[in-house]
Formats: sequence, structure tokens, C-alpha cells
Amino acid sequence: MVFSSISFLFFFLPLLLAVYFVIPSRLRGLRNLMLLGFSLVFYAWAGPRLVPLVLISSGVAYIGGLFATEQYSQRVRRLAVGLSTAVGLGLLGWYKYAMFAAENLSMLFPNLPVPHVVLPIGISFYTFQSISYVVDIYRGEVAPQKNPLRVALYIALFPQLVAGPIVRYETIATALQDRRETMADFSAGLTRFLFGLAKKMLIANAMGQIANAVFYYDPNLLTSSLAWVGVVAYAMQIYFDFSAYSDMAIGLGRMFGFRFLENFNYPYIARSITDFWRRWHISLSTWFRDYVYIPLGGSRCSKGKLVRNIFIVWLLTGFWHGAAWNFVAWGFWFFVWLIGEKFLWGKVLDRLPSVFRWGYAMVIVLISWVFFRADNLGVAVGYIAAMFGQGTGAFSHTAYYFHQFWPEWILAAIGIFPIKGFLERRLTASDNPMAGVVYTWVPKLLALVLLFLSYMRLVTGEFNPFIYFQF
Repeated sequence: MVFSSISFLFFFLPLLLAVYFVIPSRLRGLRNLMLLGFSLVFYAWAGPRLVPLVLISSGVAYIGGLFATEQYSQRVRRLAVGLSTAVGLGLLGWYKYAMFAAENLSMLFPNLPVPHVVLPIGISFYTFQSISYVVDIYRGEVAPQKNPLRVALYIALFPQLVAGPIVRYETIATALQDRRETMADFSAGLTRFLFGLAKKMLIANAMGQIANAVFYYDPNLLTSSLAWVGVVAYAMQIYFDFSAYSDMAIGLGRMFGFRFLENFNYPYIARSITDFWRRWHISLSTWFRDYVYIPLGGSRCSKGKLVRNIFIVWLLTGFWHGAAWNFVAWGFWFFVWLIGEKFLWGKVLDRLPSVFRWGYAMVIVLISWVFFRADNLGVAVGYIAAMFGQGTGAFSHTAYYFHQFWPEWILAAIGIFPIKGFLERRLTASDNPMAGVVYTWVPKLLALVLLFLSYMRLVTGEFNPFIYFQF
């Protein structure tokens, strides 16, 4: 089930809200149980056989957390962390990487069978949450949860279950038992959800249609301009698709009294690759920082070890996104540019005019999305060559894609800039009494208009994927 579907918007969510809020707020345990039950139904929509994986991850996290506390010996605590991490990564490794490993080994051993393993949706996200829960208890940063149902709710909470953001336990530990749902939070959360739905339905889906059409062609037959149109469209699709899901997850969480941290901060205004990764998929980059980079030694080590640490992080980041060599290349691509900014040209870059720094970052990011979108590494290399004029130009439909989708291009171009924050600051700083009325009511009214437009797109269109479901 996806947020941008008839079944979710008009059946699942209204039914959950009705059942949840009919229960008195003093019966917090019952509300949690109802929310957990609906979350498991939400996940089971993709296949009931996947639910045991979420429950196993929750159970392993719960037991591992109990034995990772200071009341046990250091040996027991390390064993708890090691075993719970091994189980989580073992499940992730089998379901996500077994086919990839077998396919590559079969080149050396032709008789090696290649298993057909279906990737459970969202396994990368809830695996990382369960690991962080046990590790944070071991570090003494959070206390273990004694109620297993609350741990299960933390892992399986439906807004962030299948595509993030990756939520740390400390972020919602108090809210699991002491949150207070308010009308103000519900209204703000619903507004955020509807804006996210509009980003998905009105922008991401249209950009995805363009990207799919262009990437369908043999790269050798593309003109340079059409190749750039395709990758820019995909860049817009992946941003508005993924950030829309995060918006909807954050909004839904707030409707039920949870406050999730932001996952995007206008990454396409970044002026370096380092800056881009402070703004893009923040929950993932901070997870790798806190649970891989810093434990390896972080930046407090020799230059050689620092390069090693960054390389390992980006190798794992690439593999996290997919079991294919083009994702490894994608991670290596960012590793090279981040190392360059850190040791070679970073200081020079800081002295350049902002527009040049922005252009530099965007070209590198756009090329990276080719590795991300292409079916394999060979196609990615061919597509990049076409971007720089190596295609034959047999297909040249650049003008068509701008003419046919001009409203979506305009919305996308506006949406990558922090206009919302600028308007909010101006309105809150104004002494005009009408500013408060505009600040309070215009977003809500606009959200209703966007709901209507999103609904019209939903019932008349068929293209409605969420990119990050595959991870």
C-alpha cells in the first residue's frame, strides 16, 4: 500500500483515524496496540508473508536491547550488540544481496545455483532502525524499552516503515508512552501530508514519465540535449518523490503525536558535494556517520585512515541503495568528489562565486543520478557519453517534453528553492494583522486545493511508483 493510493487515502487512513481517536487518550496502551495492528496490516498489504520479518527485527531488537544495558558484563553486552546486528544484517544480506553475490560467483563457478529472492519492501530502513536501537542502548544514550509492543511499534510504525526516514529511538522514546495528540498538531500534520501528496502526484510522477521515456532509449541514439532532459527529469523525480514520502511520513507521524526529524533540506541549492550530503536523505547520512564513520575513527586519525573511513562509508552507502555494480559506482563517484573537496580543491571552491559553486555541484549530482537510474553500469557509461555529445542523435524529442509538461517543469523549478521558509519568516516578522491570518489559513486552504488536484491525477493516471520502496 502506498500513501498516494485510493485504498490508503479513502479507506485505510480514515478507518485508522476513526478507530484510533475513538479510544480515550488515557488508554495509551490500547491506542498504541491499535496503531501497531494497523501498521502491520499496512505492511501486509504487499504480502502477508513479509510481516514475520518485521516482527523478527522487532524481537531481536527488544531482546538485544535488554542485554545491552550496563547491568550486564561487557562481554554479554557486546555479544548482545553483535548477535542482534548479525541477525539484522544477515536477513538484509540474504534478501537484498544473495542473488547479486550468486550471479557474480556463477561467472567463476557456472554450476552454482542462483536463488530467486524477492526483496521485502522497506527492509533496509527497519533493519537500520533495529540496529541503532540496540547500539544506542549499549552506548548509554537511551534506556531499554521494557514493553516489547512499544519496541515493535517503533520498528513497524507505518508512516516511516517502508521508505523512511530512518527514525532514531531517542526521537520518539518519550512519545511512545507519553505523547499528547492535539488539534494543532493534527492540522499541521495533515497540511504537511497533503503538500507531500501534491509533490508526489503533481510533480514527481510527471517527471518520472519523462525520465522513463528517455532512459528507455538506447543511449547511443540520444542527442545531448535529450540526454540532459532525461537526467534532469529523473533528478526532479527522485527528489520530489522521496521528499514527498518524507513529508507525508512526517505529517502522518505528527497527526498521531510523533515528531520525526527532517530528512531533506533543499539539496538542489547545495554549493558543494559536501553541502549536498548535509541536505539529502539526512537520516541515512547521519546513520552512516554515527554507526560506521565515527566507530571507524572518523576524522580523528591519520590522513590515510580518514580516506579509508570515507571509502568504506561510501562503498556501504552505494550497496545500501542496491545490489548492483552501478550503485557501487554511484557510491565511488561521491567518494572521489568528497575526498577532492576535503583535501584538494575545497578551499579554492569556497572562494568562487556562488553560482559557479552551485553549477559545479549540480553537474556532479546529475551525473551521479545516471548511475542510480541506469539498468546497469554499461548503460550508465553510455548515457553519460550521450550527455556530452557522443550519441548519434536519432531521437531528438527535447522540445516535446518541455511543451507537453511545461506546468510540471515550472512547479519543479520553483519547488527546489526554500520559498516556503522565506514566506514564513516574512509573515511571522510582519506587524500587519493580516499576516497572521495569511500564515494560519492560506496553507490549509491551499492544501485542500492540492488535495483536489492530486485526487484528479490519482483517478486519471496509472504511473504512481515510489522510487525508494525498492531499497
